Amino acid sequence: MTARKNSAGGNMDAVSVKIASANNQALHVLKPSKRDLKYGLELHRKIVVIDSYGFAPYCAVSAELMNQAVTEGASQAECNSLQSEMRVANCVYNENDRNEFQAAWNAAGLTAIFQNAGIFGNNGSLPEIFAHFCMVIDKMPEFLIRATTQEDILEAKKSGRHALLFSSNNVPLANDGSSVSGELRFLRSSFSAGFRQAHLTYNRANQLADGCAESRNGGLTDLGRAAVEAMNDAGIIVDVAHTGWQSSYEAALASRLPIVASHTACCGLFEHCRGKPDHVMKAIAERDGIIGVVWVPAFLGKNADINTMLDHVDYLVKLVGIDHVAMGTDSTYVTCLHEEENRKKRLPAPPKYRPALSSFWPAGMDTGAPDWAMTRKDSLAWVNRPYATVGLVQRGYSDADIAKIMGGNHLRVLKTVLDVRRILGVSKRK
Repeated sequence: MTARKNSAGGNMDAVSVKIASANNQALHVLKPSKRDLKYGLELHRKIVVIDSYGFAPYCAVSAELMNQAVTEGASQAECNSLQSEMRVANCVYNENDRNEFQAAWNAAGLTAIFQNAGIFGNNGSLPEIFAHFCMVIDKMPEFLIRATTQEDILEAKKSGRHALLFSSNNVPLANDGSSVSGELRFLRSSFSAGFRQAHLTYNRANQLADGCAESRNGGLTDLGRAAVEAMNDAGIIVDVAHTGWQSSYEAALASRLPIVASHTACCGLFEHCRGKPDHVMKAIAERDGIIGVVWVPAFLGKNADINTMLDHVDYLVKLVGIDHVAMGTDSTYVTCLHEEENRKKRLPAPPKYRPALSSFWPAGMDTGAPDWAMTRKDSLAWVNRPYATVGLVQRGYSDADIAKIMGGNHLRVLKTVLDVRRILGVSKRK
């Protein structure tokens, strides 16, 4: 990818205004006292803060390069790959994007993200997005750490850097029918590559389980039960955020180790297929797992804001206890340069296709829907994570309990799963 010149659209004055605007949205909703605001922001700076499932800031997608690819006859698959690469890696090539990428991380006060790194190929091949993130980390060693353990996250906090841990949207399958263990053999290589969390399903049904958007709400398949066991052995956390209710419940029962619903909501407050009912969340907690509260308004309730999200936190704490609650934003921040490219409408319009599988999803699930809005500009903006801490202070949570919700609980689950993983068939812990 060719480096591009800096653009005035990415200057740091504009960035400061953008971040301040998002912060003001949170302050308008929370209305904290001066004491709570100061105390919460100071506490946020001190503790380890983990996004249980999210996205590092999106960088600019060059309209010039995209249009050039289209003019040259690039396939839709090529265009998608190019767009993904620029969205992840332009912070390496463009100074303004890099400065804003880092400014957004710092504004959010995030220590670590369980980063969506895409979907494994049908033959177990690693996702392209993962490769681009590895390059970004390599090029920013003073800012980013490629984390794989609890100790790596703590080191990132100690050194003033930020950690990425990789999560996939599926379990890599061999699809060769060789054997049950052979079908799941790529879990070990994905662990070696750095993946520490994986979805059993992504909304739709697959060979392992029903997704949350399937109307039938079926349970785990036989291969799904084997996959949960293989993930336990490999040291990869089972994530049921996008898995159906019955499948999520059965996964919790089938796992000998803690599992997570990394970014979900409480159906007891607002029923949505991307949320989880009480009995599912209790099953996850009973096995020492965690439930991450999502920051997508459509999944939290009508006209949801940062207080609505904190209501879901309160509900979970009462239902399953403080040790089993986290936050997974499922959102990101987009740079000013990317917004400038979109604002000028220079990006080529995608071709029209027949309905995709996502056409089966319930209303509000499609990422193109206005109410999904992954790149929030309101009180649930990605950079407003410190104000979630302020909100917890307002609600009377202790420092220790806030530290658990903000990152400590996910640290515990990661350590537990890694401590008992099996190495070449031999248990690490006797």
